[in-house]
Amino acid sequence: MPTLTDLVRDHTDLTETDVEWLHALVSDWQLLADLSFADLLLWVPLRSGAVVPAEGPGARGGRRGGGTIDTGAAVQGWVAIAQMRPTTGPTAYPEDLVGKVVRTGRRGLIDVAWRERRIVREGDPEWGSGIPVREESIPVRRGAKVLGVIQRSTNLSSARTPSRLELTYLQSASDLAKMISEGRFPVPGEEPNMVRSPRVGDGLMRLDRGGSVTYASPNAQSAYRRLGLPSDLAGEALGKVTADLCDTGEPLEEALSVVLSGRAPREVEVEANGSVMQLRTIPLVVGGTRIGAIVLCRDVTELRWRDRELMTKDATIREIHHRVKNNLQTVAALLRLQARRLRVPEGRAALDEAVRRVGSIAIVHETLSHTPDELIDFDDIADRVIMMAGEVSTPETKVAPKRTGSFGVLPAEIATPLAMALTELLQNALEHGLTNRFGTLEVVAHRYGEGTPPREPEGVPVWGEWPGSDAHDPRARKEPSAARPAATGPRLVAVVADDGVGLPADFDVESSNSLGLQIVRTLIVGELGGSLDFRDRPGGGTEVIVDVPLDHTNRPHGPR
Repeated sequence: MPTLTDLVRDHTDLTETDVEWLHALVSDWQLLADLSFADLLLWVPLRSGAVVPAEGPGARGGRRGGGTIDTGAAVQGWVAIAQMRPTTGPTAYPEDLVGKVVRTGRRGLIDVAWRERRIVREGDPEWGSGIPVREESIPVRRGAKVLGVIQRSTNLSSARTPSRLELTYLQSASDLAKMISEGRFPVPGEEPNMVRSPRVGDGLMRLDRGGSVTYASPNAQSAYRRLGLPSDLAGEALGKVTADLCDTGEPLEEALSVVLSGRAPREVEVEANGSVMQLRTIPLVVGGTRIGAIVLCRDVTELRWRDRELMTKDATIREIHHRVKNNLQTVAALLRLQARRLRVPEGRAALDEAVRRVGSIAIVHETLSHTPDELIDFDDIADRVIMMAGEVSTPETKVAPKRTGSFGVLPAEIATPLAMALTELLQNALEHGLTNRFGTLEVVAHRYGEGTPPREPEGVPVWGEWPGSDAHDPRARKEPSAARPAATGPRLVAVVADDGVGLPADFDVESSNSLGLQIVRTLIVGELGGSLDFRDRPGGGTEVIVDVPLDHTNRPHGPR
């Protein structure tokens, strides 16, 4: 289904400012639909010269008998750009009408409302589909400009004698309709209404000009009872009552009384007696005069309790990561101290390796201690691991490692083993490939399979020559050392490349007795379900390609 913006751009001459106004209206017009017990359709005029159908759809709302098409009308036709159904009553339009285009004359009430810039009501119900429907058209105004017309259709099949609640709803809906036709709703400058704002069914209060409650729905009355109000709300000054209930001896927000007296549009939250209530005030201004206000309320005690539980849980998790990081740093410091006391070079080198491995894990936990979830921007971790490798390289090596590409955001269960593997591969390149020599050491990162076909990272031919690639590219490899990946979900490729002495002639990673390489193979292949490929680098040196799945269903342990 096309969006409101798409329909306006394709069919009308409305400006960006007009579209912003319509978006603000549509974000908040569930309120009007619920108060009216009616469906809403927003129609805007087609641009001049637009192609319109000879016969409009057989939907209700047209002039009885069809009438004659006014070919000289200023507006040739209409397009429906938004639709809303009520949650308080039966719908009049079970079918979707967004995107429908009709000629002028097919919906007479809309034409009149647009031409005369006033609300137009139909006298008798229409029975177009066997259901009695009352139609009404409301011009949508922004400043002096009419942008479109709202068709309000009420299904009368379940009509009955209205209660006081329903009469209050309908009166409030009538006032809101007048405000829309006068360009006073949505309120200019007010942020669009959010999804979590109170709804009509949550609780509604109607205020007079002085801020006193003239009517409170049963849900609104119950919400205030939970705040600690023993009496009825009717006749009470809402701002004073609320301030008294929330009086804890601490200074209250100065705007609370102003907002709850109906003089300013705003949302506030109040807390008393162990309950939390969200309130939204909508001043009613008709004909330039403030006649009162609608106040919607919603008990959000359970929601806020869950939010606080989540905040407490997140804070606890972050504190755990912080303490783990501190403990790992303590372990690294103890190992470093022990290494200084050793006189055996092999033992000191082994402890130095342990310090680096512990440090790489500590970096991950340090990052986790600053994030509210278990997702990590791994580029920062990779940069710190690379910098750590450069710092511990020997003075004779003179290597400045660098990173190309982006690892992106990774879950902690991938970030920790990947950081350790990256540390081992960098250290292996420095110790065995670039010992006592100048050279380059680069980490290239690339993600694929996230809505795009797999391609090689820039500058590194990982999978060799692909069909359709440039056969004259000197970097292309006629015999790829790794197979082109199948489309099995999102994956990450990391390449550690150096221009050192290269691999020994008889090198085999699976039979190597290097502890570091055994750790890397265990982490990448065994824990992450990825692949590990060592090969000679074109032009000299070594490339290590790590390819790991980012989807947990493709890892050995499966879903967790």
